[in-house]
Amino acid sequence: MAKISNKVKTSDLELKDRLVAINRVTKVTKGGRTFSFSAIVVVGNEDGIVGWGLGKASEVTTAISKGVDAAKKNLVKIPIIHGTIPHEQTAKFGGANVLLKPATSGTGVKAGGAMRAVLESVGIHDILAKSKGSSNPHNLVKATMSALLELRDAYTVAQHRGVSLEKVFKG
Repeated sequence: MAKISNKVKTSDLELKDRLVAINRVTKVTKGGRTFSFSAIVVVGNEDGIVGWGLGKASEVTTAISKGVDAAKKNLVKIPIIHGTIPHEQTAKFGGANVLLKPATSGTGVKAGGAMRAVLESVGIHDILAKSKGSSNPHNLVKATMSALLELRDAYTVAQHRGVSLEKVFKG
């Protein structure tokens, strides 16, 4: 079974970036302590395209801009139907487990921290999300992205199976 790639080029997209977390890292050397920063950033056009990146530098602003550049390099397209996801999905990365459930219109984004940043950047307006296990923002972002990448809409399923869209729903 061939994997369908849903990578997107950055050209003429209006991307908004969101800072998920900043971490100060200390390296102790003979001369003293050296501080550096790592920033995890999510970018998206709020219309189904999202990417994440990690930037490391000795200054916070530089780390954030490096994170944004890294995020723009791995943009992907996510299927969104009426402001929510097509079906329920779970994913795991490291110690972080995530559960994403579609919700009716008007529910809002019921998700915490790192997951909320990813889901809002994608452009999902109604979703129920639960993070189980680790609350590490790095692993949560990766688990959420993994869950979103496994989503498939009915048209993709029909095309993959080689049947009509009607047959997917009626069997």
